[in-house]
Amino acid sequence: MTRAYAKMVEINVLEKPIERIKQTCELMGITDRFDRALPELETFLEAEIAQGEVRESKLTLDGLCYLRQLLAQA
Repeated sequence: MTRAYAKMVEINVLEKPIERIKQTCELMGITDRFDRALPELETFLEAEIAQGEVRESKLTLDGLCYLRQLLAQA
């Protein structure tokens, strides 16, 4: 698999979980906090994918839990 193809697959895998997390934050009224935490959230999810996780539901749940930790520290 070429590096460019691997990056495209990674982006596609991240797309839905990040969108679901964003929608959750919109419902909670914390979109601005989501936007500030997005770079760290993406890095976290990329690490999860690098470890072999590709299930959208698991990435969404793990991402929400991680975001909760980030926001609690702020």
